Amino acid sequence: MRTIVCIIIVTSFSICQERVAKKIQFAADEYDKYTSVGNLGLTITNFGILGNGWNLMEDGSIHPSCQYKQQTEIAREQIEHFSYAGLWVGGVVDGERRVSTSIVDGVFEAGNEGFELFAEKPILIQSSISSTTQDSMAKYYSPDAVSHQDMFADFNDYGESTSDDLGIPNHHPLGLDIHLESYSWNYSYADAFVILNYSFKNSSTDTIHDIYAGIWADPSVANFNYTDYYTPGGGFTWYDNLNGFDESIDEAGFTRDIAYQYDADGDDGWSESYLGMSVLGGSIPMEYLATYYSQWVWTNSSNSDYPAYSMPLDDNERYDKMSSSVPKGTGPEYTEDGYPLSENSWLFLLSAGPIGSKPNIDTTSWNLAPGDSCSIAFSVVCGLWSDGHSGDSPGRRGNLFINYDWAQKAYDGEDRNRNNILDDGEDNNDNQKLDRYILPAPPPAPNMHVEIETGKVTIYWQDNSEPFLDPISQQKDFEGYRIYGSRKTNNESLGEFSLLLEIDKINDIGYNTGFSIIQITKNYGEPDSIDIDGVYYHYKFENSGIKDGWLNYYAITAYDRGDPDANLESLESSIYSNRVYVFPGEKATFESGWTADPSVYPNPYRGQALWDGYGSRSKMIWFRNLPAIAEIRIFSLAGDLVDIIHHDESYKGQDIDNIDERKNPLMSGGEHAWDMITMHDQATASGLYLFTVEDKNSGKVKEGKFLIIK
Repeated sequence: MRTIVCIIIVTSFSICQERVAKKIQFAADEYDKYTSVGNLGLTITNFGILGNGWNLMEDGSIHPSCQYKQQTEIAREQIEHFSYAGLWVGGVVDGERRVSTSIVDGVFEAGNEGFELFAEKPILIQSSISSTTQDSMAKYYSPDAVSHQDMFADFNDYGESTSDDLGIPNHHPLGLDIHLESYSWNYSYADAFVILNYSFKNSSTDTIHDIYAGIWADPSVANFNYTDYYTPGGGFTWYDNLNGFDESIDEAGFTRDIAYQYDADGDDGWSESYLGMSVLGGSIPMEYLATYYSQWVWTNSSNSDYPAYSMPLDDNERYDKMSSSVPKGTGPEYTEDGYPLSENSWLFLLSAGPIGSKPNIDTTSWNLAPGDSCSIAFSVVCGLWSDGHSGDSPGRRGNLFINYDWAQKAYDGEDRNRNNILDDGEDNNDNQKLDRYILPAPPPAPNMHVEIETGKVTIYWQDNSEPFLDPISQQKDFEGYRIYGSRKTNNESLGEFSLLLEIDKINDIGYNTGFSIIQITKNYGEPDSIDIDGVYYHYKFENSGIKDGWLNYYAITAYDRGDPDANLESLESSIYSNRVYVFPGEKATFESGWTADPSVYPNPYRGQALWDGYGSRSKMIWFRNLPAIAEIRIFSLAGDLVDIIHHDESYKGQDIDNIDERKNPLMSGGEHAWDMITMHDQATASGLYLFTVEDKNSGKVKEGKFLIIK
């Protein structure tokens, strides 16, 4: 079962790295970095692997492997798409076909073929975001950043010399230094893809002919809210997937060439999403760059049902797969597009080439001379099934197409005809060079400050969105703000957010509300600002009548007026870029001012409260009216000590499972949750309980009681 293998595989990588580190100074393996700014959470390693196999990190968490959507609170849309994927690169040296791989089917023992790429240095992260709360990207700010989150990795396929195979059986290194640059964005229209740009430098003394580069992928589209990570069956299975290769034409007249996989039955609505991979371009013009597609069943080297769809076993067969496409079939056992209709644990390989730095005379073959470099860019893209379409049809792949097309536009930048040349009319910024990774940009999300109290949340924000200059039109096109709160019902079909307020400038478009209802003003109505901890905020919004103890979240976006001349609709900043989670409640009491009596809610507690999860450790009650620093003692009616809770105003819910501390929720400081698990790690029984609260500053003690009914 691959589920057992997945638990082992990260350990195997570490063992392999430790072995070679005794001989050569490689960097430590890193598999804990993932794209976090957008909705596609993709693990990037510094040794050629993508994904993390859903393995536990050192802190006990499981990071996204290839999850879309990773930011949403809608459980049905939190879908994983593959356990692992990885780079393959092949070429011909002195007539010998060689392929270096970061991962292959079913090989998990250190030092064996398959794990043939090795980290040179730690992953570097940089960001173009200089002022945001999202994932602390501001700490990576660099004026040189291309996207909202750039991640750079360097690795190679050789040891002490370019011919050193590191003792790996059947490994014949090409002598390549490989540099990966991944780019991701948080724009709402560009948050479903990651661009992977690989550069290859020939560090050997031999010319490499006809290089092909590809991504091997072990997809499994699954939602782990529907089942657990490691137990196939009961909903999640590796073997109910189907693949395809989409060759539809985009609006620029090029074939999309997307290798994709989907869960055949959608797991009762929990896995209705596509994984796609495509080639965006490279160092040679697209007219000379061919894309190839192949697929096979996991570790199946002799497929009796589909003989052409079999796993390659050596470098020669792998090079064959990389330099040709699997033949399409006809008949009832194939889809309309010619690919197997039998559900299984399908893998795929998407490759392209030949690439190089120097073409042969006929330009159908390319070479990479010693010291030269070449490059190729792929996209990993996801898309939920489009509504109203059944079966695997182009209509149902509509969202996948939209997201892929934005990835392609981002890579193309000014190169609209994809010929790698800056043609007349393409130099939008007049800098005399071909610029890639250009996207239309909405105004940045405003910088926020949030204050909470019982039944009320107050949001302050700055006007930093308003002077933004659009990179395409070079105009200040800010139009307005939208204020969002958490969904008010359990009906996920209504979306993740509720729109609380929309306000815009008074001009010739929109609602023309003006900003007077949110503007902080002086006594006579002139616009003003408020100083909070040394930062000036210009606007204010209050949300009252909300329930204490419930998780809420808020976000403010900025949107522009659009650009009809460029055929661009109004663009809005990411709703996730400044989302803040809050638990409203009573503020803490300081020093000698503790006069309110502590209490518990809900009281009585009746299992399950609506905010509870399903596990025995996912329940909670709240103590309120607490001092800033306090000790809570809970007793049975017989006087036995049940639990001791230490509280201070910085409490974030880190001591119970029902609160996800990774969301860094804001709390009032005067409340503390309890999961009703005793100090002896047992669930509490129904009954009446007594408690005391001691103010650790004054020594004052107060008492109370509550009832648990299960």
